[in-house]
Amino acid sequence: MTVQASVLFDTPGRRGRLRNHLITAVAALVLLAVLAWVVLKLKDKGQLNPDLWAPFFTADTWVNFIIPGLQGTLTAAVLGAVFALLFGSVFGIARLSDHRWVRIPAGAVVELFRAIPLLLLIFFIWYLSPNLFGGGDYALFAIVLGLTLYNGSVLAEVVRAGINAIPRGQSEAAYAIGLRKSGVMRLVLLPQGITTMMPAVVSQLVVLLKDTALGYFIVYVDLLNMGFKNLPSVYPGTKLVSAIVIGVIYIAMAMALSSFATWLEKRSRRSRKSSAKPLEPVPFVGVDGGGAP
Repeated sequence: MTVQASVLFDTPGRRGRLRNHLITAVAALVLLAVLAWVVLKLKDKGQLNPDLWAPFFTADTWVNFIIPGLQGTLTAAVLGAVFALLFGSVFGIARLSDHRWVRIPAGAVVELFRAIPLLLLIFFIWYLSPNLFGGGDYALFAIVLGLTLYNGSVLAEVVRAGINAIPRGQSEAAYAIGLRKSGVMRLVLLPQGITTMMPAVVSQLVVLLKDTALGYFIVYVDLLNMGFKNLPSVYPGTKLVSAIVIGVIYIAMAMALSSFATWLEKRSRRSRKSSAKPLEPVPFVGVDGGGAP
């Protein structure tokens, strides 16, 4: 056990370890019992019939349904992540501005889009776009813009909190050697803040990836639409099986993103030392959010 971990709780003794092992064994048995009950229920309903799972072992199912849906999901996720990071960086830094005419409007924008439910925001963009830009398919545009505005607003708070987490002495030392505020931000605060923000940023990007499933409601060609709606219409009775397969794919993508982020964070911490602790997701704050959260 590390020194940092030992200050959070006392190291358990022999009885404590025995009690922990006993609780773990009981929890594992309960989990196995629940899993066995679910499997038996699925068997009673005929959902374990090999004929229902057979389509997922054919190339046509993956080529015609799963892979096109996966491509749509990843397209929306990548575009949404890139624009959300840009949006969050710009508005997060703007919320730290010394000028009220910059800080207050930026805070209003961030709090507005954090408060609107994402599905409602996507619907609003989807219905409004044909009236503004003419007829066409705006499903991808609506899902990407909705993800950008909502998740970018959350990331703006992450950026603001990450920069505020850097000890004040860092910026004071930079000002003392003659750097302007832009130089302090670019050369001192942001490099350290990136490492500090990484856990919260990755957590929000995983949320963004899962939120792409909301494209199902505007008929966007994503994994959920292709696998949960179109596929069962071709292979009747496979709706639950399709949901299980799609769920596994989503879990695999989220775990892959988290693993990549963990590797990136460790590599970043080896190459750059930050004096601030990693951030947790931040709560709502007021519009005039110039100070520390």
